[in-house]
Amino acid sequence: MAFLDNSGDIILDAVLTDTGRLRLAKGDGSFKITQFAFGDDEINYSLYDKNHPSGSAYYDLDILQSPVFEAFTNNASSMKSLLLSNPNSQLLYLPSLVLTQGAEAVQTFYPNYNTFFVTADTTTAGIFSTTDSLNGVEVGNSNSIAVDQGINTTELANTSLVSEFEGSLVETQFILELNNNLLTLCDANNNSLNSGVNSRLSFIDDDGIASYSVTTDDTLVVIPLKSRKTDGDPETTSLLGPRDKRVKFKLKVKTDLQASTYLFTTYGGTDTVNSIAIYYIDTFVKVKGATTGTSITVPIRIIKKQ
Repeated sequence: MAFLDNSGDIILDAVLTDTGRLRLAKGDGSFKITQFAFGDDEINYSLYDKNHPSGSAYYDLDILQSPVFEAFTNNASSMKSLLLSNPNSQLLYLPSLVLTQGAEAVQTFYPNYNTFFVTADTTTAGIFSTTDSLNGVEVGNSNSIAVDQGINTTELANTSLVSEFEGSLVETQFILELNNNLLTLCDANNNSLNSGVNSRLSFIDDDGIASYSVTTDDTLVVIPLKSRKTDGDPETTSLLGPRDKRVKFKLKVKTDLQASTYLFTTYGGTDTVNSIAIYYIDTFVKVKGATTGTSITVPIRIIKKQ
């Protein structure tokens, strides 16, 4: 959906996503719009210029004149930046999601690649260090990926919780999105989260992107971060200020990637890492806060020895 400026008149341009059309086509009355969200993907707030020589009326002129996206149906490409409403008009800080690496069996980026390596078979896992890569087959032998939420600034004390700073910024639900054709989500205890009693799978869209929904009461994935002042800094984190929650998960590669190179040669590429020839596919896991609208895209490279 998009708001279009047409010479002073405000036009609402709304289209259904592929999933929306699918549900409407059922014709069984199940298609009902009960919730909606706003985003500002096209806005670059760094264009705000408080030093503009023409005065305050021009501070935000470049932002107001930015073209607005027309509505399009590809849900994977829209609504990357959600808007947040907050009743506190004095609020100066918003929460962030940051990657925390190298502590509490948390995986680190592979050196010089700025991405997480996930091995696609036991042969590849035996070659690459468990310090630098995630075992995508024998998930129980792998470390976790951890994303922490909080206020990422040194201007607020890092000895407190977000709830002590502003209760309305406390997250209540996270959504994790990943390519279901390549990966399955697991919790830190190696439980698959796409089926059975541990299932957190909400739906898989027409592009094969699986959405997993976890509340902050879900101990399988979400771990409340504790205050340093009362717990002696039990969790190392990259957050600079007040803490809230940690989302901690593992990834398992699909069987097709374990047994075949077809998907690698069709959608991926080849590389040489430490003199080892590999196939690879680049993908991602997106973690979003449903309450606060914060999000982070975690880069993933699935690798397989040639």
